[in-house]
Amino acid sequence: MKSTAAKALSLSAAAWFVALVGGLWAFGIYIVGLYGVGAATGNWERWNAVLPSGHGYTRGDTAGNLALGVHLLMAVFVTFAGAMQLVPALRAKAPAYHRWNGRIFIAVAFAIAGSGLYIALTRGAVAGVYMAVGNTLNAVLLMTCAGLALKFAVKRRFDLHRRWALRAFVLMLGVFFYRLGMMLWFVANRGPVGHTDAFDGPFDIFLAFAHVLLPLAVLELYLLARDKGGVLAKWAMAGGMTVATLATAAGGLLAAIGLWLPRL
Repeated sequence: MKSTAAKALSLSAAAWFVALVGGLWAFGIYIVGLYGVGAATGNWERWNAVLPSGHGYTRGDTAGNLALGVHLLMAVFVTFAGAMQLVPALRAKAPAYHRWNGRIFIAVAFAIAGSGLYIALTRGAVAGVYMAVGNTLNAVLLMTCAGLALKFAVKRRFDLHRRWALRAFVLMLGVFFYRLGMMLWFVANRGPVGHTDAFDGPFDIFLAFAHVLLPLAVLELYLLARDKGGVLAKWAMAGGMTVATLATAAGGLLAAIGLWLPRL
């Protein structure tokens, strides 16, 4: 009975990962198609198709544009290569790839957090002050978790290394989870309930922090159920992961249809 519950939990986590990767790759294609094509062709105005004035490509702001470019480039790595760090088969059969990809992963964590903080401090909040605070929290937590993942890898404490790397990975996806959460909420309520143009509505405030803390909380509950939970805890968490899988798949599909594809 206990082994069945453990298998169900493992299967539910794998299903969530598949749904996540599908959404991430759609997000990555969007970033490359909009911002990457703009950079490659010199059509920098493509960077301003979605981002508000002062937050996209700004003529004369070399440092700000470079920070934004680094941020977008790192996001592409996360969507395509970052997720591969979680595949057990790759870790077992290609340990050299896992180590080198992991080193890049840690560097990317600091680059994406640092560039995000620089953009927020120099260009102001894109989606209101609450989102700026939430993103700052995300950046600080990401750098902390990435640093601890590196520390325990160097010490060859791979059990602790994997935990902190998982936390860093989830925190890297904050922007992605934000879009999924917003699309799910808007569709469920048939409109932007609790949202304002200044991003200071009740739902805006909730999502500003939930897109960082909620996925992290789900991960902690999963790790607790997997490592220390009994049969009931494992079954309950398997059910929770099933709900998370459905939400991730639906949110990714809605974001692709409603946000990303129309802008390419």
